[in-house]
Amino acid sequence: MPLHRCKSNIKYSTYLYVAANIDPSYQQLNTYNEDEEQESTTVRYHPENLEQLQSQTHFSRQELQLLYRGFKNDCPSGVVNEDTFKNIYALFFPLGDSSKYAQFLFNAFDKDKNGSLSFEELVCDLSVLLRGTTEEKLNWAFNLYDINKDGQITKEEMLDILKSIYDLMGKSIHPRLKEEAVRQHVRMFFQKMDINQDGVVTIDEFIDCCQKDENAMESLKIFDNSV
Repeated sequence: MPLHRCKSNIKYSTYLYVAANIDPSYQQLNTYNEDEEQESTTVRYHPENLEQLQSQTHFSRQELQLLYRGFKNDCPSGVVNEDTFKNIYALFFPLGDSSKYAQFLFNAFDKDKNGSLSFEELVCDLSVLLRGTTEEKLNWAFNLYDINKDGQITKEEMLDILKSIYDLMGKSIHPRLKEEAVRQHVRMFFQKMDINQDGVVTIDEFIDCCQKDENAMESLKIFDNSV
């Protein structure tokens, strides 16, 4: 299976996770009555002003309402910790080990680094992945590969991400790639990206290379008509 298709499946599963169990009858996001409070006494969090969230994303008011209903059903406390995120992600990839990739993805989503994901964090990233501009998507992808968040990507970081992708896809990849083949892929891809050959890839180098590489751009198209 080509790498860009692996990454596309991963992105799509992220959307499914948030949108699962959406109830179209849900009409209110900002108004909570006594019946709702009695429905689940564990709810201790509500999203910020709907209009503000709408202005920060590419989603309509109705879409945000539907997404939040699904999120609330699965996460009544209003936040998702890393272990829960990993457990849910594993459901989408039963043939492989998704734990490492889910850790990297959680790290990319967790912008404030507090160890949990709010509805706002998830929906803002989904907005980028589903409907963002090419530049927005590339910036998001760079943030994922930049594991330690120092503003640059090393060969080791790229290798860690790609290994986690292949581990995640597991038996669905035929034939199963050996680690040396993955390392060779990283060396070739990194050589193409590292324009000034200083051993690291900057955001400008990353974007420039991806915009010129057909396979890299293909992985960004999966969400064009998903919502």
